[in-house]
Parts: sequence; structure tokens; C-alpha cells
Amino acid sequence: MLRKLFVVTCAIVLSATVAMAQSKPAPNLTLRDINERSFTLSSYRGKVVLINFWATWCVPCRTEIPDLVKQQRRYRKQGLRIIGITYPPEKLAEVRRFVRALKINYPVAIGTRATKLLFTTSETLPMTVVIDRDGVVREVIEGIMYPDEFDEKVKPLLLSSPAFGDSYVKAYKPPKSQ
Repeated sequence: MLRKLFVVTCAIVLSATVAMAQSKPAPNLTLRDINERSFTLSSYRGKVVLINFWATWCVPCRTEIPDLVKQQRRYRKQGLRIIGITYPPEKLAEVRRFVRALKINYPVAIGTRATKLLFTTSETLPMTVVIDRDGVVREVIEGIMYPDEFDEKVKPLLLSSPAFGDSYVKAYKPPKSQ
């Protein structure tokens, strides 16, 4: 009986710890996009942000990116902002060619191990971090984010309003030509 109670208690504590880890404020992160422009994650407060870690050589990443491009186009007016971060770091020229070839319509930055460690220790690619309008990490999705996961984990956030209002939100605008 005590053993069963101990196991149940541990399970509850573990699930609460995982939930708390996913409900933490997003780090104050400054990134440089592939055009050498700096932007901060905090400038996206008031928007629902998906940070997608990927690599040009990653087959599942290449499979997922066209869906992210479509979601960015479809849900931008509702406040969706996607940020792509390559990890592990790759050559800038190769990433630029890849971004042009896939017509990526959101900012892409060259990431580092330290950048990814701000969100997870997992080495899985692709990996998507879901951040709500108040700048709180709500989910970390390892592997491809499938449409049903987007519907379940992201769409409800797009329907919500930020707790503080979004009067100072600065949105990223991709360059007209690359």
C-alpha cells in the first residue's frame, strides 16, 4: 500500500514538474537573422510565437517547413509569429539558399547549443517551442508538429488575448528581396 502511494505521489510530482517547466517565462533572447538584423524574443509579446529548431540536412525538418510557411501565412493576422532557428549552427550561405528555395516567410536565425539549451536538453529535430501572448512557454513539441497538434496546442492561444494588452508589440517584417 505504501509503495503504491509512493509511486502515485511521484507520478503526480513528476507531471506537475513537467507542466511547470512548460509554463515558464520565455527567456529574454536576442537573435540575429540571416540578414544580420537583430531582434528580441520579447518584442513578440502579444503574439503567439512558435520557435522552430531545425537543420537543412534534417529530413523531418524539410518535411515540416512548408506547413509552417502555410500556417504563418494563414494565421499571421490572428497573431501567429514563427521564428526558425537552425541548430546545430550551419553555414550562413547554405541557410540563405535553403530559405530562398523553400520560400520561408518568417525570420530565420543561426542558433547555438546555448540557444537550444534555454528551452530543452533534447537533441531531437525538428523541435517547436510554443509561447503564448504573455511570453510564457506553453509547450515543447519534439519532432514534426502535426496539424492535430497545431489545432490542439496553438489555435486556442490564437483565440486568446494577452493579459497585459499588446500596445507595444513590434512584429518582424521579412525583407522584400533577399
